[in-house]
Amino acid sequence: MTGGFDAIIVGAGQAGPALASRLTAAGQKVALIERHLVGGTCVNTGCKPTKTLVASAYAAHLARRAGEYGVIAGDIGIDMPTVAARARKVILDSRKSNEEWLAGMAGLTFLRGHARFEGPHKIRVGDQLLEAPRIFLNVGGRAAVPDMPGIDEVDYLTNTTIIGLETVPEHLVIVGGSYIGLEFAQMYRRFGARVTVVEMGPRLIGREDPDISDAVRTILEGEGIEVRTNACCIRLAKHDRGVAVGVDRTEGAPEVVGSHVLLAVGRRPNTDDLGLDKAGIATDAKGYIQVDDRLATNVEGVWALGDCNGRGAFTHTAWNDYEIVAANLLDGADRRLSQRIPGYALYIDPPLGRVGMTEAQARASGRPLLLSTRPMTQVGRAVEKGEALGFMRLVADADTKRILGAAILGTGGDEAIHGLLDMMNADQPLSTLQWAVPIHPTVSELIPTLVGDLRPA
Repeated sequence: MTGGFDAIIVGAGQAGPALASRLTAAGQKVALIERHLVGGTCVNTGCKPTKTLVASAYAAHLARRAGEYGVIAGDIGIDMPTVAARARKVILDSRKSNEEWLAGMAGLTFLRGHARFEGPHKIRVGDQLLEAPRIFLNVGGRAAVPDMPGIDEVDYLTNTTIIGLETVPEHLVIVGGSYIGLEFAQMYRRFGARVTVVEMGPRLIGREDPDISDAVRTILEGEGIEVRTNACCIRLAKHDRGVAVGVDRTEGAPEVVGSHVLLAVGRRPNTDDLGLDKAGIATDAKGYIQVDDRLATNVEGVWALGDCNGRGAFTHTAWNDYEIVAANLLDGADRRLSQRIPGYALYIDPPLGRVGMTEAQARASGRPLLLSTRPMTQVGRAVEKGEALGFMRLVADADTKRILGAAILGTGGDEAIHGLLDMMNADQPLSTLQWAVPIHPTVSELIPTLVGDLRPA
């Protein structure tokens, strides 16, 4: 057995290397174990490459609209191998940067291999058995592959395998109308593919307010993306032209035939092969490691960070998990998950920036509400850019005069939403934001106006 470690970290995703850096800087001896690619989902199959592809798709879309801006351009074509190579370079550069960071980290032992528990504080990696009083699990997640009829009979793509695609599909059928699926839908439509989105629920991005879902659908259908909702009986089968995706008959034809099919129906944690039972670490019915408000598991001295704990599915929430654990263990702080205000974005174009409660959630809380909505057609910056689709929404507590939630579906929405997020984190009243003097012309300059327009809901 290899002892002498103060801590073992399993997984070199977003939270793992940063935590290793803090612990080693504090003089601790740390083992970091990674079985596959340094950087985790964000670097290798998530944020970095997908947003790189989104940028290429946006460039193609803008080039096609050049005439609207008085710019004369020739025929627009897509060099998909170059598009894929650009994304691949971003992946490799980011991964290399992380690997170099780890290689130069004094006090760190970096091990490649599959980690499995053999006791509450014992982990085997190949022939080595490691032991430490503190263990941090940062094992991430992967695309869920549902057990739908015909799944074993056809070739399909996931968010991982589609990243390296060097051809534009003739017809891409996407099973799943949520965040990942919609980003790829618009992206590949702009690359030139015919795209159909098949969603089991009654609307796209079902966790959002209905009018936001409707607006997103209108944006996507405006670019020629076909949307099939209420597809309750999805099945797959081989077809001469690729893959046949069977749906029910309540809306449109009973079958959609595509050259490629992308499964985008959610994520699952990488916890099924860690030997958690040998450590006595509790998971929920979906395999997520159960943690308390400070990210500790039910086993003393073991914490779970990032996607594997089910308490956030984003790079920024994984990073905040690291911040919470490091602050509590090394800085004498008392940081908790319950202090985190949820914020995220949907990276279609225009993007959706979201923070806090939806309008529906706020109404369900029973509080007296103030509500304000403003179309992006009234935002000068959006009009000037020729990108005036979408709207802004703000919901606040009428008694406390605090923001409960906000949504900005519109150009720059993923950035402008932070003005509202910051006010919520600072626990400031609406008047603080209403009397701010933002820069003109920006999207953010309409936020004080949005506050001023609040009325009882």
